[in-house]
Amino acid sequence: MPELKARWDIFCIVVDNFGDIGVTWRLARQLVADHALDVRLWVDDLRAFERLCPEIDIHAPRQWQQGVEVCQWPTEWQPADAADVVIAAFACQLPSAYMDAMAEREKPPLWMNLDYLSAEDWVIGCHGLPSVKYKNVQKYFFFPGFQKGTGGLLRESGLLERRRQFQQSPAAQREFLQGIGVDHAQGAQLISLFAYENAGLASWLDTLASDSVPTHLLVPEGRILGDVERWLGVTDLAAGALYVRDALTLQVLPFVRQDQYDHLLWCCDFNAVRGEDSFVRAQWAGRPLLWHIYQQDEDIHLDKLEAFLTLYTKGLSAPATEAISGLWRAWDAGDDMADQWLATRKHWPELQKHAEAWCLEQALQADLAAALVQFYVNWI
Repeated sequence: MPELKARWDIFCIVVDNFGDIGVTWRLARQLVADHALDVRLWVDDLRAFERLCPEIDIHAPRQWQQGVEVCQWPTEWQPADAADVVIAAFACQLPSAYMDAMAEREKPPLWMNLDYLSAEDWVIGCHGLPSVKYKNVQKYFFFPGFQKGTGGLLRESGLLERRRQFQQSPAAQREFLQGIGVDHAQGAQLISLFAYENAGLASWLDTLASDSVPTHLLVPEGRILGDVERWLGVTDLAAGALYVRDALTLQVLPFVRQDQYDHLLWCCDFNAVRGEDSFVRAQWAGRPLLWHIYQQDEDIHLDKLEAFLTLYTKGLSAPATEAISGLWRAWDAGDDMADQWLATRKHWPELQKHAEAWCLEQALQADLAAALVQFYVNWI
């Protein structure tokens, strides 16, 4: 197969969160593990990368991690041969010297811009189209997505089977949770919370604390901790902190590596997630979820939110659609969450069944890594 002989370069600029490096690291690993490809991952910030992969040597200009050649993207670019396939993640600008190296190849490489995930209809029309050209090298748009005609979602081989086996094993879940310091409160619903700062959090925590159903809330270290501190009336929350307020047990977890985060999502009854990478992983968990979308100028992120809700709620009853949509809108606007959470709880069994059905429906599409490989095969 021609794709097995190809060398791939993926370029990632870490902006202000972990979504960009999270997506590119997951993609690079999958291209190696599932497609036996030769992959270099160029990253400008190895300190951020270290949070996801603690084995990273942040001072090494070049190293191997899980079969991927990880290269530090230096401020002063050093000459490097261009690969057969070049992926610029999230429209990052490649080094000019590297672009010249692409143009100097006897056969120009396939150059793709791996764009942000969106459920908007226009994505289907733009996916795979030519973009700009640099000398003799053509760039193409490549869009992840939820519908046929897009690049699909990142999904490693065998992921859903591993998830099924884990969720059917209380012993495996208990062992995992104990390994990260969680003693699951008996009879409590388990919820994970990974989010940006949110003014609506206090109202949700108030509702959970006064609920008749006990909740054990797991909060990995991150930007939401400031809001949690304000609600608790404490400072300097860190991993290991545990507070009980009426029906709510709140526990802070360490920032975990990607594979552990998957298992955390699989353990929980409900997952609040943010950005792109954790958003996709929560969908593969097959459990009801709440998405804190990354805020953009002029609130254009709300169009993306509505586009996804339109797709996601197909097949739900009108009351369940109204409840979960209202919850998401309140959360992403930073509004009071009490009424929306109680409304959502009324439709819990339907939302649980729907989350699993949505997961299986998405799994019918080719995964993102396979779609990228197929795009290359068709291109050559």
